Amino acid sequence: MNTNFTKQEKIKFKHIDYAGIVFYPRFLEMLNDLVEDWFEEALDRPFSKMHETNGIPTVDLKIQFKNPARLGEVLTKKLWVKDIGFASVLCGFQFVNEKEVTVLEGEVTLVNVKITEDREKIKAEGFSEEMKEKISKFKI
Repeated sequence: MNTNFTKQEKIKFKHIDYAGIVFYPRFLEMLNDLVEDWFEEALDRPFSKMHETNGIPTVDLKIQFKNPARLGEVLTKKLWVKDIGFASVLCGFQFVNEKEVTVLEGEVTLVNVKITEDREKIKAEGFSEEMKEKISKFKI
């Protein structure tokens, strides 16, 4: 059964700018939080363990800001898989408000990397078959 990974987030004062709407870099932080939660909660690969030897950096990001989000609103953040490669995963995402109005949407490409012990170099490393299977559960 393929599905979205979904989380909710309430817009707090720390998220907004002088105009009273979410300042766009905060949306990127919310997206990163969604990816981190997906890896920990759904893929059983928490960043706290993964980043000892590996990483999953964003290598491409496409985002469209559709509507403002305001203080006190609750956003539903959705993430799904569009494609899985040897070491990369292309995800779609959408944030909607309580009225089901899209606030932002886009695509993010993440790459599984191996980090050398001295932390000087990183190199793409293929996903294990087990990880590909877990990721595939979110392919739509």
